[in-house]
Amino acid sequence: MAKQHQYKVAVLWQDDNGTSGYTSYSRDHIITVAGKPAIDASSDPSFRGNPAKYNPEELFLASISNCHMLWYLHLCAVNGVIVLDYRDNARGTMEEQADGSGKFTHVTLHPTVTISSNEMISKAEELHSEANKYCFIANS
Repeated sequence: MAKQHQYKVAVLWQDDNGTSGYTSYSRDHIITVAGKPAIDASSDPSFRGNPAKYNPEELFLASISNCHMLWYLHLCAVNGVIVLDYRDNARGTMEEQADGSGKFTHVTLHPTVTISSNEMISKAEELHSEANKYCFIANS
């Protein structure tokens, strides 16, 4: 039987004027998880959001990049590859349809990894594919 994990996230949005008009309501909201700092969020500026706050598309892309990194580090640790530095500049493409719906059609991770031994470069590169197989977010 598969082991299940449960998560709770709260999203709070308030606006004194409410949704009285499409252009008049705030897209700003707060994402909270008990015991952790709040995340100030909004929609993408293309959808009338606040450019100074995180939007769902950025958080989605960050989740994929973060999950891949954590699996990669795990696999390196158990395979004797010592990672000293890991950086990723993930890129994603979302397509918006004429009716306003949309989806991500492409996500590419661009990790740059520093390891302690040149002899492990081949193994380190191979483990990226393995991490992709295990990433919970990418497989969802």
